[in-house]
Amino acid sequence: MAVKVDFRVRPAVDADQREIANLIHFEAHVHRHLDWRNPLDWIGVPPYLVIDWNGRVVAALACPPDPPHVAWVRLFVSSDKLPVQEVWSVLWEATQTDLGRKRKLVAVIALQDWFRKILRASDFVVRQQIIMLERKGEAPRDDASPLKIKIRQMMTYDLPAVAEIDAEAFDPLWQYSLSALKQAYAQAMLATVAEAKHHLIGFQISTQNPLGAHLARLAVRPEAQGYGVGRALVTDLLQTLAQRGASRLTVNTQEDNESSLALYKKLGFIKTGDRYPVYEFQVR
Repeated sequence: MAVKVDFRVRPAVDADQREIANLIHFEAHVHRHLDWRNPLDWIGVPPYLVIDWNGRVVAALACPPDPPHVAWVRLFVSSDKLPVQEVWSVLWEATQTDLGRKRKLVAVIALQDWFRKILRASDFVVRQQIIMLERKGEAPRDDASPLKIKIRQMMTYDLPAVAEIDAEAFDPLWQYSLSALKQAYAQAMLATVAEAKHHLIGFQISTQNPLGAHLARLAVRPEAQGYGVGRALVTDLLQTLAQRGASRLTVNTQEDNESSLALYKKLGFIKTGDRYPVYEFQVR
């Protein structure tokens, strides 16, 4: 059945939540961004479009910019009764019309082969690869650092400074907004900051999983990099996990991020073999 008649593309509204949730949970063609927010939470933040077929929501595409210069594809879902390539084309064309007024970079971490094929057919290009690493076993010992570093629990009042560190430490594509960091902090199993002379110079945010924990975010101010700040944060995290009886920590990073890979290798992390391409498209 071709998507040609009896349908309309419109913005998602709160009343669509149940139907979109059903699509997410029961259909095979579902892409969800590795995000701190539920895809339903983005409803009302454009562009978040649905295909309404005779009064029923049968597909949705959401890629609201956050931070403002990058629009990650937060959700793409389509009923299995429809041709997924045609559904994507309809929603993607409408999305570009919206984003085109703002000249956004659209990015996707594609986890499934079927979605990668769709992205390539729409002229998305691979920017880099995300790889997964893991560490098991005893926590490492503390190492001396040229800086007098204090590691303490992150507090809510730290978040604006944490956002500043994040913006300084990461390329624009990978930066988190203050809103995203607030979400991350709320869901963290453990969030800590590194201080030197009462000045925040780094942070880490980790989440819990059934086998241990996942290091979701690690950042150090550029001027403090190379002085063992990242190592101190991860070592403290590993020691805390060991005290809680957890011996496995995972982390993912860009395959070409040599400094991060060097740090994790020194701390005993090994590559799991899992890798995911990051696609991008410049809307003009």
